[in-house]
Amino acid sequence: MSSDNKVVVVLGAGVVGLTTAIQLQETGRYNVTIIAETLPTDPKTITYTSQWAGAHHVTESGNDVRQQKMDKATFDKFWELSAPGGLAEGCFLRLSQTEYYMEERTDPHFPYPEFREVPPDLLPEGVHSAVSFMTVTIDTPVYLNWLLSNFLSKGGSVVRGTVQHISQVVEGGPGIFHDPKRISAKPDAVIVSVGIGARSLGGVEDKTMYPIRGQTVIVRAPWVRFGRAMSSLTGTSTYIIPRRSGDVILGGIREPDDWYPIPRSESTRDILERAFSLCPELAPPGTKDPKLEDVLPLIVEEGCGHRPARKDGIRLETEWFKDVKGGRKIPIVHNYGHGGYGYQSSWGSAELALGLLNEALENGP
Repeated sequence: MSSDNKVVVVLGAGVVGLTTAIQLQETGRYNVTIIAETLPTDPKTITYTSQWAGAHHVTESGNDVRQQKMDKATFDKFWELSAPGGLAEGCFLRLSQTEYYMEERTDPHFPYPEFREVPPDLLPEGVHSAVSFMTVTIDTPVYLNWLLSNFLSKGGSVVRGTVQHISQVVEGGPGIFHDPKRISAKPDAVIVSVGIGARSLGGVEDKTMYPIRGQTVIVRAPWVRFGRAMSSLTGTSTYIIPRRSGDVILGGIREPDDWYPIPRSESTRDILERAFSLCPELAPPGTKDPKLEDVLPLIVEEGCGHRPARKDGIRLETEWFKDVKGGRKIPIVHNYGHGGYGYQSSWGSAELALGLLNEALENGP
């Protein structure tokens, strides 16, 4: 690290915060410190959504050009990382994904490898259309720890702390969160990637943020090596997301403004019934006349998380914050509000955040 580099603090260590911190640190222009209350190495908690994600790269960007670009940049990065011998191959599983649609879709198709329409004679009863393509699934706890290790290996720093107001970081720097008597270098910029925490973080207090509650069931089924999903314009979505480890994520639900922090038993049963209907191959190979009850002994874990959604979509913009004590203004770059698409747009939104940061520091307020 160079002493001439600008000092940047990233608030938040979810997938968006970690990815953004790496992008900044890799430029060689910034000395980056992450401040976060929860880290990937911690036990799972409802306040840290990234650990609960499935996840796979299946975009629903529709006609949103900005979202399309973010998702494309992220997929390209995932494809590079997941290649045989790739830097993070062990975090990903490349597989064939089939998406079933209950109604007609007019959205443009994303340019996934080996993309094709499923012939009508191969569609299940009641399905309007389907497509298949190659994509990746992500073992999210493993990938989050890879991101953290990668960031640290590039010279980044991490401080565990609870930030109540941006002014605390602006005035005291990251050092005050691990030693109250230590005033560290004041940041030249702050990146806000705190997810649903943007509702309550002082200096931001974005009341357009709201949770979309999700719930999943993890089963041990290493014989399932394909992805499958069925979605409806009503919002119902059922998905099968295998991980490289042999675990398979079954979901899901989308419940806006629902803050309930633990799995509901009725939702678990509903997810299992829908998932087995979509994918009876979940039953162990060789099972005669497979039934849902054959899958129940395979359950590893139930989980739920609060997707950090925002009414106006992802917030990617710069705001200038006045340091009342120091009399200076520093840029606050907002990069939050990704809803259920944090993983699939993470590298693309990090690129945009880096661009905003460069522009702010070069041109000033």
